[in-house]
Amino acid sequence: MNIAVVILNWNGVALLEQFLPSFIQYSPEATIYLADNASTDASVSYVKTHFPTVQIVTNDVNLGFAGGYNEALKKIDASVYALVNSDIQVTENWLQPIIATFEKEPKTAIIQPKILDFKNKAFFEYAGAAGGYIDKYGYPYCRGRIFDTVEKDNGQYNDEREIFWATGACFFIRSAVYHELEGFDADFFAHQEEIDLCWRALNKGYKIKYNYKSTVYHVGGATLQLGNPKKTYLNFRNSLLMLTKNLPKEKLYFILFIRMLLDGVAGVQFIFKGKFSHFAAILKAHFSFYSLFSITYKKRASYQSKTYYKTDSIVYRYYIKSGKIFED
Repeated sequence: MNIAVVILNWNGVALLEQFLPSFIQYSPEATIYLADNASTDASVSYVKTHFPTVQIVTNDVNLGFAGGYNEALKKIDASVYALVNSDIQVTENWLQPIIATFEKEPKTAIIQPKILDFKNKAFFEYAGAAGGYIDKYGYPYCRGRIFDTVEKDNGQYNDEREIFWATGACFFIRSAVYHELEGFDADFFAHQEEIDLCWRALNKGYKIKYNYKSTVYHVGGATLQLGNPKKTYLNFRNSLLMLTKNLPKEKLYFILFIRMLLDGVAGVQFIFKGKFSHFAAILKAHFSFYSLFSITYKKRASYQSKTYYKTDSIVYRYYIKSGKIFED
């Protein structure tokens, strides 16, 4: 199996200096690529000088996570893509369990490893943890992380199981499926494009798996910190775009209406907390969504799965019923 490890980079020379050695050391089965998103720092020259075995693909402009990968992967030939953030530290034998699953399970199209926190290695990392799900209204959560509650890794998720979405921080996908689905939706730019891609894959009948036997460590927030209003804007807008593309038609407008009300509640909470820039980001997200609605609706596939969620409302479970961990 031909596997390409593709690291998307934008002005991340310090991260490459810190983390690229682990890829070189622990990825003998793969060809490693740097997909550079029009960096203005010394990223490309640094890699050429210090890691000459790494293949370099350059984009002319910064196309974000979604468009950046779409453009770069046009130039990379492999049977499996490992799309990995530049702030990931990989571990010994991280590729073998993933390759084994792909080889024995032809309907498995996407796989996520265990994602632990680089800064606190005993705990799961916010972005992905032990595999992702969404609730009825499109709110994402993970085994090992629900909203701001992150669990310690006590082996409670040492299993191999189907999940709804795999994190873009470390995302394995069969190249044939990636191109069949026409890659990430470039209109998302960044955030939740991987959930949208996973949802589209599920609607096509493919499986998405989590495999604990592969472990990586993620710094998280290296590009946009959790408290950044731009991150708030992208998450709120892209969640609405994702719902518009993938919800069953009979549920689409009702769930969008409820979700907008819940977004309004979130905006009011930001006002009471004095986070006015985040309130403004939600307003901006909604106006952007309205302008993109017609284009996004045309992207809907002919079949939409009716069984996309396991929990009606993770907001209710977390804030009202105090279900702070996945097992609750």
